[in-house]
Amino acid sequence: MLSTICNKYKNYIFTLLILLCLSPMISSPIALILGFSAATLGIAPDGNTLSPWIKKLLATSIVGLGFGIQLQTAISASLNNLPLIVGSIFFTLFLGYWVTRQLKLGTKTGYLISAGTAICGGSAIAAMTPAINANSDESGIALATIFILNAVALFLFPTIGHLLSMSQHDFGVWSAIAIHDTSSVIGAASAYGNEALVTATTIKLARALWIIPLAFMSAVIFKGNSRRIPVPYFIFLYCIAIATAYYFPQGHMIYQFLFDGAKRLLVVCLFLIGAGITLQKMKQAGLKPLILGISLWFAIASTSLVYILQFNQ
Repeated sequence: MLSTICNKYKNYIFTLLILLCLSPMISSPIALILGFSAATLGIAPDGNTLSPWIKKLLATSIVGLGFGIQLQTAISASLNNLPLIVGSIFFTLFLGYWVTRQLKLGTKTGYLISAGTAICGGSAIAAMTPAINANSDESGIALATIFILNAVALFLFPTIGHLLSMSQHDFGVWSAIAIHDTSSVIGAASAYGNEALVTATTIKLARALWIIPLAFMSAVIFKGNSRRIPVPYFIFLYCIAIATAYYFPQGHMIYQFLFDGAKRLLVVCLFLIGAGITLQKMKQAGLKPLILGISLWFAIASTSLVYILQFNQ
C-alpha cells in the first residue's frame, strides 16, 4: 500500500522533501537520511538525473558562502595550514598506491579512490577519470566508495569533535583535511558551528585547487587526455564573493542573506546526494575498494587529528 502511494505521488513527495530541507528544522545529517530513504522507497529520480543538479547547486551554495567569509580569515586559514594541506595530499596518494598494490586492486580504481580521498571526493574523481583514461566501471566504483564514506563522516566527525572538546577552528581544519567531498565537509562543519564552517570551507577549497595540477600530472603519467579535465571555476567565483564582501561592506545585510541562503541550499544538496546513494551502489563498491577507502580515510583522519591537536595551536 505504502509503495503504491509513493509510486503514484513520488514526484510530489520528492518536491515536498526538497522544500522541507530548506526549512531550519532539517539538519545536514537528517537531509542525507531523508535522501537515502527516498532512494530506498523508489521516490527519488535516477542518479544520473540528479548528478547535474547536485553539481550546480553545490557550486552555487559555495559561492554564496563566500559572502560570509572574511578575507583576512580566508588568507590566514589557507596559508597557516598550507603544509598540512600539501602534506596530506601527497601522503594519501603514496599510501593509496601502496595499499592498492597490496590488495591487488585495479590500478586506476585505486588511483581514483586515492585522489578522491586526497583532494575532494567526487570532484577529484570526475577530473581524474579522463586524465587517466578510466572507464565508467572504475569511476563508478570509486564514486560509490567515496559517497558511502562521506555519509558516515557527516555523522561521525561532529560526534568525535564533541567527545574530544575540539575548538571550532580545530574541527574546521580537521574536517577540511579528513572528509572527502566539499558538501560533506561543509555539512559536518556547519553542524559544529559557524566558525568551523568558515574555516572548513576556506581550507577545503584551497585544497580543491590541487585538482588542476594533479589532473595534468596524472594525464602525463597515465598518458590520458588532459584536454577533457574539468576546471572548478566556481572556486574563483567564491574568491570574488569574498573580495566583494570585503571591499564593499555597505551590502552587509545582503551578504548575510546570501550566506544564510547558501547554508540552506547546501542542506538540499546533501538531500540530493543521499537520494543518489542506493543499496545497489553500495553493493557495487565491493570489499577491496572499501578496504582501500577506509584504510586511507582512517590514516589521514587519525594523523591529521594528532597533528592538529598537538602542533596546530
